[in-house]
Amino acid sequence: MPSQMTESAVDDPNHPKTAPPPQPAPPSKTKSHRWLWVAGLCIITAVVGWFFISHRTAQESNQKRSTLPPALVVGTVTAQKGDVGVYVNALGAVTPVYTVQVKSRVDGQLVSVNYVEGQMVMAGDSLVEIDPRPYQAQLTQAEGQLMRDQALLENAHVDLERYQIAYSKNAIPKQQLDTQVATVHQYEGTVKFDQGQVDNARLQITYSHITAPIAGRVGLRLVDPGNIVHATDANPLAVITQLQPITVLFSVAEDYLPEIRQQLTANQKLSVEAFDRAQQKKVATGTLLTMDNQIDATTGTVRLKALFTNEDSSLFPSQFVNARLLVSTERGATLVPTAAIQRSAQGAFVYVIQTNQAVAIRNLTVGTTDGNVTAVKGLQPGEIIVADNFNRLQDGMKVTIRNTAPEPQLGGKPAKSAIGDAVSTK
Repeated sequence: MPSQMTESAVDDPNHPKTAPPPQPAPPSKTKSHRWLWVAGLCIITAVVGWFFISHRTAQESNQKRSTLPPALVVGTVTAQKGDVGVYVNALGAVTPVYTVQVKSRVDGQLVSVNYVEGQMVMAGDSLVEIDPRPYQAQLTQAEGQLMRDQALLENAHVDLERYQIAYSKNAIPKQQLDTQVATVHQYEGTVKFDQGQVDNARLQITYSHITAPIAGRVGLRLVDPGNIVHATDANPLAVITQLQPITVLFSVAEDYLPEIRQQLTANQKLSVEAFDRAQQKKVATGTLLTMDNQIDATTGTVRLKALFTNEDSSLFPSQFVNARLLVSTERGATLVPTAAIQRSAQGAFVYVIQTNQAVAIRNLTVGTTDGNVTAVKGLQPGEIIVADNFNRLQDGMKVTIRNTAPEPQLGGKPAKSAIGDAVSTK
């Protein structure tokens, strides 16, 4: 029955219809717009964040770049291959080969002084004149005595000839002849003595004219004309010092004696250079002459003597010099200027220019040095190193190379200290 009612109700148009079951609503447009806003906000946030991060990174990069020092302008030098000398250094003093104190050998009045103070004189040049008249008078007396005794000797010879003839004829005894022979010998001795007196008087006259015994430089005048001089005077009339050649005396430690003796025994001429007090200027170059015959036990040194021609008179007697004795030569070493070598607590180093124009610290082993050139190990010939502005350099810093004049040759020739403390620059 119920089904019939239902069908009739359905078929009946006047019967109220039952509402259909609710259907799910379509998606809301408001919710879609919300997701779009969220996505857009995320994108904007990401863009803004990226902008701030990139800006901050750029600022940090610029700040870091600004903290790096600017490129420094430096001078450079190239390490070269060459020879450097091994020297023994010592303090030395210039010593003349000859020094003469000219004194009078006779007594008399000084008549004239024939030299100028500081004059260079040759051997035989007149220096001073002493009044020779007293000795000329003595010469006259001696010559007169000689003539008288020569006459007596001649007369004795004549008598001897007569006695010999008479004795041959048995006219005189043998004793008388012997007496005459002795008389002749007596007069011969007298004549010889007189001749000595004459020669002595002439020698005194020669001594009155005083000449230079050697070539050299005369010092200051010590006696003026008009004074009476004596052979026993303590003060000389002049002092002459030979300047060409001249020698330098210096002492080296006994540790170097075997090597020096070996060179001298082989007849090798060892070069000796004399430098000024500051060891900046080379004054002269000579050769080692000889060494002392014993070692000074108090200092442990041995004295050496070097000979210098001194043609330009650059060395002066008693002048202080720094002597450098060349003992040997190191061949084929890597040479750099001494001023380019820097030192730290870790040792010696140089700044090497790399291909990217940056500097790098290179540790070295320092060898022989001559003050301007040093042989090193740890660097190759041809490498470029920094030569100045070390106080502003840092490892890895970019540099700009200054245009400089052509570099001097470091190699190709042999390339420094107190008495008793001479050290080899090995």
